[in-house]
Formats: sequence, structure tokens, C-alpha cells
Amino acid sequence: MKMSETELMLKGYGLTTAEMFYHMPDYRNVLNTFVWQDYDLAPDHPRLFKFIEFWRDTIEGPLHSVRFTHRKMIAPGAWRNVTGELTLH
Repeated sequence: MKMSETELMLKGYGLTTAEMFYHMPDYRNVLNTFVWQDYDLAPDHPRLFKFIEFWRDTIEGPLHSVRFTHRKMIAPGAWRNVTGELTLH
């Protein structure tokens, strides 16, 4: 069963965005970019490195460089369950 995004964030995952610069297979002097996003754990980033390994093994365009950022959207202490709502006019 796949966890929801909220469950991932509560377990410490944050949104990781990576921009891959790679050489075009037919034109080695031309660089192209690919943007990848997924929820990942900092500082090890296992999902990002698994994707980079997949790229190296499967994709013909060799990687030139990878630039990434990681942001935790919420932390376990920043979320609370609200059981009701009161509206005042």
C-alpha cells in the first residue's frame, strides 16, 4: 500500500527537486535538462540516488551534472488534528 503525501511528510520526508543536465545521445556537445521531483529523506536522499543509478544504467544520454534542492513541507510537530471549527461573524 502506497502512503499518501501527508503520511510521507509526517514521517520526515520532504519534497526533493532535481535538475539533471545531460548530453544529448546524438549530439554530445548539446546539453539538455530534465526535472525530477519526489518525496525523499534528507540528507541521504535514497530515492534521488536510486533514480540517478537508473538513469546511468538505462538512459543513453550521459549525465553532465545534477543540481537539487530539498524542502520539508511540514514536520511532525507542525501538524495537528482539528476536530471542529468555529466561525464568528
